[in-house]
This record gives sequence, structure tokens and C-alpha cells, in this order.
Amino acid sequence: MTTNLPVITEIVPMVLQLQPAIAMTNDQFYEFCQLNRDFRIERNTAGELVIMPPTGSETDERNFNLVGQLWVWTKQDGTGVGFGSSGGFTLPNGAVRSPDAAWIKRTRWEAIPAELRKKFAPICPEFVIELRSESDNLRILQDKMQEYIDNGTQLGWLIDRKQRQVFLVLQYLLCQIIS
Repeated sequence: MTTNLPVITEIVPMVLQLQPAIAMTNDQFYEFCQLNRDFRIERNTAGELVIMPPTGSETDERNFNLVGQLWVWTKQDGTGVGFGSSGGFTLPNGAVRSPDAAWIKRTRWEAIPAELRKKFAPICPEFVIELRSESDNLRILQDKMQEYIDNGTQLGWLIDRKQRQVFLVLQYLLCQIIS
């Protein structure tokens, strides 16, 4: 008897081009995301919607551990606030992105009016983490990390468990650590 094991392939996010036919304001985009909570939706700088399926349970368990470690450090350090993968940030280039984990200096976060913090806050985190799942395309995640850096992120970790690599992105410097 032959057993066929499932083959995990890379999933490229679905990209919906809306403009110029439809242009969503920031508030409309936020409401659209709230109505479609079962999807991970981002908006790129061109106004296109990037729709990704929810992560698998194993990846989410790893994200949970990652966010837990960031939470502990954030509480001990006290100088910033941490975020998980459910929140989005409006970057200076107009894109709305949701890193798997992020950290923002408390003074910068508190300078944003409370009403703007309730939606996709207009800020680029100082520190972001992306965790590659087995189905994520590495090039897409590397481009996303570069976008964070281009918009003000000072440090980014791209953790690639599939290839057992970690990419450190430090303001215009990309380092690769192979474990």
C-alpha cells in the first residue's frame, strides 16, 4: 500500500487591484478588514489589497511563543509597547502592514492621538519580526522586511524555520545567519 504524503507548496498571496475604479480611504479599509476578519489583509503602497489565508496551527503556535517572549522583554524593559500579528500599522509610504510581532518606543506610541491608535495607527515600528511558515514565499517576506526598513524600522528579524535561517535587517544592512 502506497501512502501519499501532502506536499506543502508556497502560497503567493492574492493581490486585488482596486484603483482607479475603487479608492478606499483609511477608514474604509479598516472597516473592510473588520468585515473580513477571517482573512489576513494588508494594503500595499499602490493601494492593492494583499489577501493571505490564515496561518496553520503549527505556525500560529510558534507566533504565540514569539509574541510571548517579546511581551516578557517589553514588560521588563518598560520603554516600549509590543504588538502581535493581528494589528496593522499605516506606514509612511501609505501601505498597511501587519508584522507577526512588533515593538514601538512608548513615547512615539503615546504621541499618536488615541483615536488613531484604535485603527491602523500611522506609525512604523522600530522593531518587527516575520516568521516564515512552510507555505510562505521567502522573496515576498524579504521584500516586506525591506519595506519596513525603508519606512523607518531600525531592526527586523525574518525567521525562516523552513530553511533554518534567520535574516537580520538593520537599517540598510541585511545579514544572514545560518543555524
